[in-house]
Amino acid sequence: MNINEYLEKWGRTLFEAPLATKSSLKGTSEEPEELAEIRLAVLDKAREKSYRSGGKKVFPYDLLRIELRGLEEGRQGIFGGRFFRQYLEQEVCNALRDAGCRFPDDLRVDVGTTATLPKRGEPWLVVEVASQERASRSAVGKLVVREGTANVPEVRLDKARTNIGRVVDVYRAEGLFRRNDLAFAEDTEMNRSVSREHAHIQFDRVTGEYRLYNDRWYPRPNSGECGTWIVRDGMSQEVHRTSRGTKLETGDEIHFGQAVVEFEME
Repeated sequence: MNINEYLEKWGRTLFEAPLATKSSLKGTSEEPEELAEIRLAVLDKAREKSYRSGGKKVFPYDLLRIELRGLEEGRQGIFGGRFFRQYLEQEVCNALRDAGCRFPDDLRVDVGTTATLPKRGEPWLVVEVASQERASRSAVGKLVVREGTANVPEVRLDKARTNIGRVVDVYRAEGLFRRNDLAFAEDTEMNRSVSREHAHIQFDRVTGEYRLYNDRWYPRPNSGECGTWIVRDGMSQEVHRTSRGTKLETGDEIHFGQAVVEFEME
């Protein structure tokens, strides 16, 4: 049974009955493969972007954005409609709640569809996390470059995520993979110590914290190849590649290889 036949068969049962009814279909032979893949991809992304903070697990984003590519015009209304979005929102909230994870009360799912076929090597299903709007904050953090030559002398941390690396645009075989907000792109000995995908800083809307994450690949912790550390109150603290990151404090001196920035609050 294809997805259109499935939706036609269940009709009101799937999209107009109480949402709890729909959960009973997942994982059964009645659930079409495409619907299962979308649901699992969304839940995987929510789990991937969750992390522990203050002893509790949090998911700080209030928006999961889904793009379905290569859909026939007749199917776009089905997947882009309100009921399908509500179904996915319920699945995400239930999964996060069951995992004991805190998340914004206004968490929503946005589904976009297009008839344009993906290029060779591109996925037909893309799931991203974002924020519906910038969080209102009494103070905003910023990074001020102290050592190294970057594309800007300082960068405000007014987005949910700020990337740091050696180049502005990072490409992989599939194409553009990442864009760094703070890039040490000039070819100098000091800048060459910065990795293309060196680190990122994330603002936790739940706790109000800025957290620093090491994005470099290196053999193992304590191997001497961490490449990211903080100097705070005269003491050095390595920032290893973990899912939790390290909370930043005003005045922290952050080292990306030989390049140095300072974390400040405006």
